[in-house]
Amino acid sequence: MKIKDYTKEELESMNYDDIAYIIMTGEKRKLKINDLFKKVCNALKLDDNTFEQEIGNFFELMSTDKRFIMLDNGSWDLKERHNPKMMLVDEEEDIETELEEENVEADEEEEKEDENIFYDDNEDQVDDDDDDLKDFAIVDEDETNSL
Repeated sequence: MKIKDYTKEELESMNYDDIAYIIMTGEKRKLKINDLFKKVCNALKLDDNTFEQEIGNFFELMSTDKRFIMLDNGSWDLKERHNPKMMLVDEEEDIETELEEENVEADEEEEKEDENIFYDDNEDQVDDDDDDLKDFAIVDEDETNSL
């Protein structure tokens, strides 16, 4: 259906993005945000003051609506008219090789970070004075109950 096929009451019950979708479907071309919202305002017979006050909300609404896409030049269009760029991989081995290389690099980085963090120069020399646990005693649960 085209925007002309809707009554004013039907249009007033719709959100701005729903009206924009109807307009974009009928236009079959991309539009700048101002031009699109101007068409929405014209369909609803809204004045210029409303246009100025609501253009920010309309932009936010369009940005979050998954039916629309903003193009590089600032124009808006229906997402269904644009195919996402896809990268095809001929062999699964290429993917596996890339993943293995990434894992090896990550493991090497972790090893470098962990290297020598527990190294003690005086490992062979044990000093009894440094034993913090020498004054502690092991006590059974039965012994603590009797105290």
